[in-house]
Amino acid sequence: MPIFPWSDIHTVLLDMDGTLLDLHFDNHFWLEHLPVKLAEKEGISIAAAKQMMGAEYQRVMGTLEWYCLDYWADKLDIDIMQAKREIEHLISMRPDTLPFLDALHDSGREVVLVTNAHPNSLSLKIEHTQLDAHIDTLISTHEFGVTKESQALWQQLQQRLGFDPDHTLFVDDSLAILEAAQTFGIKYVLAVKNPDSKQAHREIDAFPAVDDYRPLVNEIRSQLPSVRR
Repeated sequence: MPIFPWSDIHTVLLDMDGTLLDLHFDNHFWLEHLPVKLAEKEGISIAAAKQMMGAEYQRVMGTLEWYCLDYWADKLDIDIMQAKREIEHLISMRPDTLPFLDALHDSGREVVLVTNAHPNSLSLKIEHTQLDAHIDTLISTHEFGVTKESQALWQQLQQRLGFDPDHTLFVDDSLAILEAAQTFGIKYVLAVKNPDSKQAHREIDAFPAVDDYRPLVNEIRSQLPSVRR
């Protein structure tokens, strides 16, 4: 279990998909459900649709377009939100999310969701999980026009929130994004080994990593921030 000096952590920035929510919904949507929709629309095989979309995913991965529902709706001529609602029953929180969030919030730390998800996707997931009741601020990086992979995002985010990087923890399932946060100067980072409940746990050596937040809860609650914001 990663050991953090919790009394030194005043702000906690959290990713959403794969970090607070099970990534299975997103993986199933983009890798299985949407290719089926495209195959039906274009009259091609599912394998061909997956190949087409895989090539397009690779082309825009890590950019704002990769996360933009409007981009994919235009590109594929498919109502992406309607397609998401067809499998919205798969949207779910990780079982360890609420104990983690409540410990952070109850201990007086500032808790902020920072997601690359499109605002419409964020709204759909909030609708299904009521995650907003446990978080101080919800931010989609689309409002900044850049993603968490970009240093420009971190600069704008700090200007917006006023957090001190030396007293901030950032949690994400993307190793590339964790690296970007670390490059910016976020002192504490935490990776997620099991973002998708249907896939095997990952071995992560580059960052402190967890597969369950609940063992952290007692330390979070007992080590209050040394200086209240």
